[in-house]
Amino acid sequence: MAEEKDPESTEAIVAELNKKIKEAFEVFDHESNNTVDVEEEEPTGYIRLEKFIPVMTRVLLEKRYRPIAEDVLLRAFEVLDPTKRGFLTKDELVKYMTEEGEPFSQEEMEEMLSAAIDPESNTINYRDYITVMVIDEN
Repeated sequence: MAEEKDPESTEAIVAELNKKIKEAFEVFDHESNNTVDVEEEEPTGYIRLEKFIPVMTRVLLEKRYRPIAEDVLLRAFEVLDPTKRGFLTKDELVKYMTEEGEPFSQEEMEEMLSAAIDPESNTINYRDYITVMVIDEN
């Protein structure tokens, strides 16, 4: 017998996904005009928020891309933080993201830093950052 989903539960899941998608979109919406510049991917040169949300919601609901588990992300950050302070400094993060593995471009680095770094402490508390990045699948 097919499992029926509670419509209110489904609405709550969709609302939470939409909220997280919008928050992620806003990181890249530098002009705060509900568009993101994507010249390489889109003929118009930008993607509009109202077109992006339904597409990404559908992708996430259909589970086309499996999210990385929170504990896996935590372990990855802890590898970069061997003393287990719970944070990385901006300088440490820049070093790892530009000198290790597949290096980030300057633009990618600036976008990530604007989303991840606490401007007061100039650090990333990676446990807090992980909770923002992870989508609860339940």
